[in-house]
Amino acid sequence: MQISGSSAVVVGGAGGLGEATVRRLHAAGAKVVVADLADEKGKALEQELGVRYVRTDATDEDDVLAALAEAESAGPLRISVDAHGGPASGGRLVGKDGSPLDLAGFRKTIDVYLTGVFNVLRLAAAAIARQEPLDGGRGVVVNTASIAAYEGQIGQLPYAAAKGGVVSMTLVAARDLSPLGIRVVTIAPGTFNTPAYGKAGDQLEAYWGPQIPYPRRMGMPTEYAGLVQHIVENDYLNGEVVRLDGALRFPPK
Repeated sequence: MQISGSSAVVVGGAGGLGEATVRRLHAAGAKVVVADLADEKGKALEQELGVRYVRTDATDEDDVLAALAEAESAGPLRISVDAHGGPASGGRLVGKDGSPLDLAGFRKTIDVYLTGVFNVLRLAAAAIARQEPLDGGRGVVVNTASIAAYEGQIGQLPYAAAKGGVVSMTLVAARDLSPLGIRVVTIAPGTFNTPAYGKAGDQLEAYWGPQIPYPRRMGMPTEYAGLVQHIVENDYLNGEVVRLDGALRFPPK
């Protein structure tokens, strides 16, 4: 699928992985909408690149619809990338004091990291389905999971459950949308060093880098963005979850 001339929405587009994706798609000729809650970063990208920023909560239907409408107004919407983050609860299933893991925190994590992805997926797919086919296809939705979906660490149960749900939705969504010519692919990143970590990024690099088989470092947001571009351009990638982790497998803790 050709990126140039297409419209794209990147949910979480002001964050580390999302910002790198915004820059990559913009450089490839897409008309990009940054959908995020980080107003300062979003508006800065808008001024720097000439992209459009729409304040968006991924779990809110009206917010996502507004971002998609903005993208459709710029050109044929063919690309949706969801890389949003948010709060995540954690802790052992049964704590040292014998108390069970908090149910409210679990529900909130599922809401942000699974329900939010589903909300963007369903609404973006419906918007892409309205576009005219191009070489038989209409577009692609790229979601973001985590290798925690496969090897969740101690204390990560809510997050692992949410990301596991994103993984499980991928093939079903691709099958559901195949008659419309819409592809669905999920990226499952390992450990990535994003600007959000600030000075702590150096400590994380020192901890995780030696544990990664090759290359012996954390991932870079530009590598995530490069994979997004390849997914968009490779029409035969569909219904798949692609690990992007340097062959890392999370240990128990």
